[in-house]
Amino acid sequence: MSEALVVIKLDAEGREAWRYSGQVLRRWPDSVLLEAYFNRADLDFHGILFGRGDRFIELYYTDRWYNIYELHDRADGHLKGWYCNVTRPAELSDGRLTYVDLALDLLVYPDGRQLVLDEDEFAELKLDDLTSAQARAALEELKEIFHPPVGLRLDQMVKS
Repeated sequence: MSEALVVIKLDAEGREAWRYSGQVLRRWPDSVLLEAYFNRADLDFHGILFGRGDRFIELYYTDRWYNIYELHDRADGHLKGWYCNVTRPAELSDGRLTYVDLALDLLVYPDGRQLVLDEDEFAELKLDDLTSAQARAALEELKEIFHPPVGLRLDQMVKS
């Protein structure tokens, strides 16, 4: 039986923004791979439909300033794209995975197109210079990871 974790997303000021359950698929010393299912109403998000019940494979790091979600269609499992959050490093304890979202996001389409989101929201955050620089560096690292052709497939990391 796989291990369950409660994922807790906090905003930059530490307020809870979202909570849901995920199943651990794989662990490494500095990261964890989870499976979760989208639990909100269907949402057309910049041309990608996030559908209730869509399968998300989520990669969280305890030493990097981002997480990566790989989105798969609920009906046939096809890859819809990736959604990346710029965050403080995740914290794991007592059956919980908690991360602080720093507003910047990167949406990556299956063909490799990238869309940076929420730069205006990020600019309004009251972050110190070091945190702001870490967040910007994380966004650049994500852009490089997903530079076309995209070779990353989280669903292939489950057993490798």
